[in-house]
Amino acid sequence: MSEKIEYPYLPEDRSIDYVYKGNIFMFFASILARQHSLDKTILVAAVIVKDYQVIGWGANGSDYHTNNQCQRVVLGCKTGEGYELCEGCHPKNHSEAKAIKDVQSRGLLDARGADLYLWGHWWCCKSCWDAMIEAGIRDVYLLDRSYILFNKNHPDNIVERQFK
Repeated sequence: MSEKIEYPYLPEDRSIDYVYKGNIFMFFASILARQHSLDKTILVAAVIVKDYQVIGWGANGSDYHTNNQCQRVVLGCKTGEGYELCEGCHPKNHSEAKAIKDVQSRGLLDARGADLYLWGHWWCCKSCWDAMIEAGIRDVYLLDRSYILFNKNHPDNIVERQFK
């Protein structure tokens, strides 16, 4: 990718790679997002892959925002900030963290050296990067053009209509 993307957060020693929608793991992540995301505005799912096999997955959200206002919105938090201030936005509800927890819950599986495919977002927050690094995730893959498609601030985004 030749375009320089300004992510809200990216660890110095890490990068993000991109794949097309036809990539089997990205396609699987899109299906999981559509079927399992609890956030109906930003449908996100992560798939963890090791040795060409899916070893874990997670979809974002909780049902908190169904009956409660987002505290990050109330407080005017910027993108990437204050996730811990809102139960619905808390990092434990991010798809990356849920996918890592899924791998860990299986007991015999290990995420060290695995890759993570993320559908529905254009970057990973600090909490998610920290969790992925601790779990030993090697590479992170996003959908090609995700910085446009899933960026709420970009005029050509597909947020809230990605499956229509």
